[in-house]
Amino acid sequence: MSGQLLGPLLGHCLGRRFGWLWGAYGASALGTWLAFGAFPLIAIQVLHAGPAEVAALSSVGAAVGAAVAVPLGPWVEFRRKRPVLIATDLVRFAALLTIPAAFALGALTFLQLLLVSVVVAAADITFRAASGAYLKTLLPAEDLLVANARFESTAWTTTIIGPPLGGTAIGLLGPVATVVADALSYLLSALGIRATGGHEPRPERRQAPCMRAGDLLDGWRYILADATLRPLFFNTALFNGLVMAAEPLLAVLMLGRLGFAPWQYGLAFAAPSVGGLIGSRLARPLVTRFGQHQVLVVAGTLRAIWPVGLAFLGPGTGGLLLVMGVELGLIFCCAVFNPVYATYRLERTATDRVARTLSAWAVTTKASTALLTAVWGVLGVLLGPRTAIGLAGVLLLATPLLLPRRATGLRRLRLRLRMRMRARDALGTGFGRGGEGR
Repeated sequence: MSGQLLGPLLGHCLGRRFGWLWGAYGASALGTWLAFGAFPLIAIQVLHAGPAEVAALSSVGAAVGAAVAVPLGPWVEFRRKRPVLIATDLVRFAALLTIPAAFALGALTFLQLLLVSVVVAAADITFRAASGAYLKTLLPAEDLLVANARFESTAWTTTIIGPPLGGTAIGLLGPVATVVADALSYLLSALGIRATGGHEPRPERRQAPCMRAGDLLDGWRYILADATLRPLFFNTALFNGLVMAAEPLLAVLMLGRLGFAPWQYGLAFAAPSVGGLIGSRLARPLVTRFGQHQVLVVAGTLRAIWPVGLAFLGPGTGGLLLVMGVELGLIFCCAVFNPVYATYRLERTATDRVARTLSAWAVTTKASTALLTAVWGVLGVLLGPRTAIGLAGVLLLATPLLLPRRATGLRRLRLRLRMRMRARDALGTGFGRGGEGR
């Protein structure tokens, strides 16, 4: 068993083109984490914004960006994906650079911050949709899990090193400096994607000469019509929304009532990210050993049991260790689940539907997160942060009910064939033994 688990960890070559794509992802992910929290800091320190404006910057920007991205999914579907990826990187690069430019000229406003957050959110969703479709054409199906596990591992690596470096840069140079770094990371990403080269087949053109209003819902229709994608869709939207909705309340509880220092708060979330590296590296060998569907369900169930523990958070070292333990378990399970889920979703989605499906998925996830964050903000005021965090944890315990319960039709067919072959082999062995006995 140990050989089966450790063997896939030694490495699997996915080619030069994927190497450039992977490097581009790493550059943009690092830039994002370097600038983590930069927009709220700029709003507070430079523009002297209040709590309502800071909350609007996070929730309204994401929600409006998701709405703007709705028509982009069907539009991307019928275009080559690599130029779309490069274009969205360059859009984010240009949009972010307007902030330091306006700051240098003394013309920065809250409205500009809000507009840039909308543009970046819409470009993020479009990039995710196009990148999933591009990855499916770039690699054979058997390599998708390896690729997604590497993306997941890179995401957690940048989560560990990005915020401390960004915090240092903010302390030395101010929050605007990290926005410049984030902008440059998108430029590096665009250059890396351009370097992938190769020929990308042009998608079949749609029969209708222009987009119709009904086309905007194609992604959702496809998801809801699929018996395995549908529960997974609701599961991820609800899980991500509830986890993220509790984060601001946890910050209020830790930094306010319980008196944790900012460095302790940062440590409580940075150190457990090591679990993300371990989990993402184990995803493929676990699937090899136990099967995709079983790992998806088990990891998806286990990740839901951890957050409720945050309701019992107390002061001092014990409270800090509790948060770190909960986050370590949560992150580890999510890191196993995420690449398996991303691969499962790509395999279940037809090639000519990937961009629309992923776009609808991302729009729903962002919108539900924004909505639940707003709702839990109200609950935090009415019930108190601890009770609201506990309520989110209890609701998360129900999310495993929305995981796919049976293997897909193709997997069921494979299982039937395997059982028939085993039965035939057993039957053949029995006749052989009978003949020897006689």
